[in-house]
Amino acid sequence: MPDRKLAILFSGMIAGDPGQGGATWAVLQYLLGLRRLGHDVCFVEPLKRERLRPDGADLTASTSGKYFHKVAAECGLDRSSALLLTGTAQTVGLSYDELRQFAKRADVLFNVSGMLRDPELVHVPQTRVYLDLDPAFVQLWHAAEGIDMGFEGHTHFATVGQAIGRTGCAVPTCGHSWIHTLPPVVLEHWPAIDASSPREFDGFTTVGNFRGYGSIVHDGAHYGQKAHSLRALMTLPTLTEQRFMPALSIDPAEVKDLAALAANGWRLLDPARVAASPTEYRSFVEGSMAEIGIAKSGYVVSRCGWFSDRSACYLASGRPVLAQETGFSDYLPCGEGLLGYETVEQAAAGADAIAADYPRHARAARAIAERYFDSDRVLDHLLREIGAM
Repeated sequence: MPDRKLAILFSGMIAGDPGQGGATWAVLQYLLGLRRLGHDVCFVEPLKRERLRPDGADLTASTSGKYFHKVAAECGLDRSSALLLTGTAQTVGLSYDELRQFAKRADVLFNVSGMLRDPELVHVPQTRVYLDLDPAFVQLWHAAEGIDMGFEGHTHFATVGQAIGRTGCAVPTCGHSWIHTLPPVVLEHWPAIDASSPREFDGFTTVGNFRGYGSIVHDGAHYGQKAHSLRALMTLPTLTEQRFMPALSIDPAEVKDLAALAANGWRLLDPARVAASPTEYRSFVEGSMAEIGIAKSGYVVSRCGWFSDRSACYLASGRPVLAQETGFSDYLPCGEGLLGYETVEQAAAGADAIAADYPRHARAARAIAERYFDSDRVLDHLLREIGAM
């Protein structure tokens, strides 16, 4: 049990881009983890009207509304969460009045990327934490491109970029002192899978978007997307006998890149088939041999120390991770269970090393998750860092 039970209002995105099980889990780890610690947690997701699909649908009947309702019900959050149509009092789940009443007694607000801006909800809790899950991009959008990232009004700033604000990282701090936190994993929901169990996807897998949003150029450096990182790894399957099977969301118009991926032996899986819900996503991770972690080039160039919440799930499942270096190795142990790489040759060597002694790497993967990503440890530490405990 915690030192004291907190009332925590948490805002992030689950249904704004429905059908992405991994992105959903990134938020669920916080909600389920904080609740596991004994705190009273209420979740609110603001959704802009222009994101409603199909066009003209009301909130409840929209794709987002249906996905939100399904996830909340399956995770036991249906009585403690709401999807809120921005600028209105329309919700799926808790009513707007219930949200306001919870905000009045909330001790802490966690606001992912500052997306919640409703003054009747944001400005009430005494402790208001801006939670950055997209380091380097969040800070550069604000500092280099002048985009309002919603920093105003928060009392604390936390980031999963372990190097933000530290020597050697050129990412601007935007005038804030950043608390460093790792992505949590609720281990009871992510059990270790026996290394000898049959695997549906017997190779190195991952889930991701080829492109997510626009790149940034700042002080002569290009902060790009996963596309830019993957292009430098095109020949990876030709350098090893290991199989590489990313569930990659890529536009069919990317003809040149699709042809290159196929010619080099990448086997692309459809994320809409293998990771469209939290349950399917977890099954995909558990059914994989290991992960080939490919980072957005902006994370790589910035050396911001980002480490994927997805990779943390692989580790928890006892699935080794071969991850592109972003500076995370300065903060996490590498060599067993988790291996970093900077070049395509290093990636090939790492894949062969994992396959050569798979049981050892599988055990080490789970041990890393238990030591560094256990939600009990990560979230308790974060609450103490912000002075809430």
